[in-house]
Amino acid sequence: MWDERYSGAEFAFGTEPNDFLREEFTRIPAGGRVLCLAEGEGRNAVFLAEQGYQVTAMDLSEVGLRKAEQLAKDRGVTITTEVADLAEYEFGEDKWDAIVSIWAHVPKTIRQHIHAQIIPALKTNGVFILEAYTQQQLEMEAVGGPPASEKERFGSLATLQAELAELEQVVGVEKRRIVSEGKRHQGLSAVVQFIAKKIAKMQVGFY
Repeated sequence: MWDERYSGAEFAFGTEPNDFLREEFTRIPAGGRVLCLAEGEGRNAVFLAEQGYQVTAMDLSEVGLRKAEQLAKDRGVTITTEVADLAEYEFGEDKWDAIVSIWAHVPKTIRQHIHAQIIPALKTNGVFILEAYTQQQLEMEAVGGPPASEKERFGSLATLQAELAELEQVVGVEKRRIVSEGKRHQGLSAVVQFIAKKIAKMQVGFY
């Protein structure tokens, strides 16, 4: 499906970065290593590379990542791409200064697989940045988000807080906002925005 969606000359979600990421990217340690999940045609990865980050864009679609590489070349930056399935992808340990998840709507089991890896994969002071549609999107007239038949793919703040409780929450909100990203994401939308940080464990001493 995604190869077909990305096969046209037009970028399905545009070439500009996600608004939330644009507003909040400075929370990522300067010059750090960033992993962009389900990055598609690369707009967010390329934006971060333009800000001086070392970016790896992973996605299931080889077609999408080829467009990401071309977009990076056109913008005069370099990104690393990895064709991979999130259901099997291994994040590594103590590797990333940020992990970015923008509209990565996956089934519950895959989501839990992802969330279980985020804490060990982040370096100390690394951040997880996410924006996703919530189930309230089904009540909106906007374009975007999973279909009603796949409700488990929607995000929620409660789920993020529960599954990533070991991280220090920096931003956590469910809200409605205008989204304008290519033809695939348009209109007043119901979203969850979440940023959390991995802090150093306190050293306990006995004196």
